[in-house]
Amino acid sequence: MYLDTRSGRTYPIDAERWRGDDGAPLTVAPSPGIGPDDVDTGVRSLWRYRAALPGGIGRPVSLGEGCTPLVEGRWGGTAVRFKLEWFSPTGSFKDRGTTVMMSMLARSGVDAVVEDSSGNGGSSVAAYSAAAGIKARILAPEGTSPAKVLQSRAYGAEVVLVPGDRSATSAQALRESADTCYASHNWHPFFLEGTKTLAYELWEDLGFTAPDNVVTVAGAGSIVLGCDLGFTELLAAGRIDRLPRLLVAQPSNCAPIDARFHGRSEVSFAPTIAEGTAIREPVRLPEVLAAIRRSGGDVAAIPEADIVAAVRGLAGMGLYAEPTSATAAAAVDVFTARGAIRPGDTTVVVLTGSGLKAATAMGGLFG
Repeated sequence: MYLDTRSGRTYPIDAERWRGDDGAPLTVAPSPGIGPDDVDTGVRSLWRYRAALPGGIGRPVSLGEGCTPLVEGRWGGTAVRFKLEWFSPTGSFKDRGTTVMMSMLARSGVDAVVEDSSGNGGSSVAAYSAAAGIKARILAPEGTSPAKVLQSRAYGAEVVLVPGDRSATSAQALRESADTCYASHNWHPFFLEGTKTLAYELWEDLGFTAPDNVVTVAGAGSIVLGCDLGFTELLAAGRIDRLPRLLVAQPSNCAPIDARFHGRSEVSFAPTIAEGTAIREPVRLPEVLAAIRRSGGDVAAIPEADIVAAVRGLAGMGLYAEPTSATAAAAVDVFTARGAIRPGDTTVVVLTGSGLKAATAMGGLFG
């Protein structure tokens, strides 16, 4: 069933329901978790964790997503492990959520969807719609990276560039959702079911143990919520003995999660090179804040200059990360200085998307 954690109301699972009757976001009721013997090691994709996923999806719409590398390295003086989510089929972590969401929609007979995105979510929905034979209409802000627009169009999606900022694009999608199934990576409950597989995969990567820290960038916060869902299920099942600290980075130019976490009511906004995080009003903000606090985590706002330096620093290590995901690496220094990352900790840094997704921004830095 679907659960509205704000009111406690529940709803039957319906692929086309993406929010509660009062407009609140929904989640899928937690699964009981799984153990090592429940992992289908014969499947080389996130569908190896099918036993932890709801809906009884027999024939998933899959492009081989998941099973991304976990690479040992150092960031400054801190030992970390980089989770390279750009090895996903469309070049970003969004494929985790999209494969589960689109599998549910395809099974339910949906033949057309609309999605709003600043780039990576749109190209992911476009790809999986193509794989499922579903017509996709992708709405993107007019300033979206041309490489991401091109990728969505290459998959056969109709791409509409909406004047204004990310909020204007979301508003247009909400209007269109009255007539077309809304396959939103920010709203649809089954998208989060896909992102929670990151937690299960890290658990398996680390010998069926949890890391001490997961450092990630957040715009809407789907990785934060996915990790919270997955690790909470593992904790409830007795497979881990604590939740990893969720350490969350945002660009200083668009940091509503950071502001609310630290008790500031005023939030200033300006353009950011980390375009994937340019979300002024995350629809699940209370849930994101609760997840961070539940884990004993923290949030940091990263200046533009430090994001640029992190892009360069990662590239100098052979890791070609787009500026959005490099924000997480930049935050490692902040969290280490604050004592949130401690000596001897197992710290995973999630690199969400490839630099190939942000050709214009990368060209400005390296061209």
